[in-house]
Amino acid sequence: QLQAYGGGLVQAGGSLRLSCVASGRTFSNYVMGWFRQAPGQEREFVAGIKWSDGMTYYADSVKGRFTISRDNAKSTVYLQMNSLKPEDTAVYYCAAGNSWNSRRDYEYDHWGQGTLVTVSS
Repeated sequence: QLQAYGGGLVQAGGSLRLSCVASGRTFSNYVMGWFRQAPGQEREFVAGIKWSDGMTYYADSVKGRFTISRDNAKSTVYLQMNSLKPEDTAVYYCAAGNSWNSRRDYEYDHWGQGTLVTVSS
């Protein structure tokens, strides 16, 4: 089970940190990803991390602004979002999959509920 939280309302240029807590099974061999879906748009990949060694990959739209990390002891994956823009407004989801560098939602098997991030201009 994956549970995402930490969304909220923030002004443009601000920061927010999302958390995704894994429970009920081990995800240590998985790749963890963050996706987002804005109103009327398809869900898109944001960032991914290999739980075992912490290797990361990002969508070009967030590279340099967002940082994905994990805390093994807390079974938690984080998404630190800095320099937020109104176009970052979306429902953010965390997910677990088996393949490195997976960027399509169908490549992920386990999903948490979304958390809404709203960036005001």
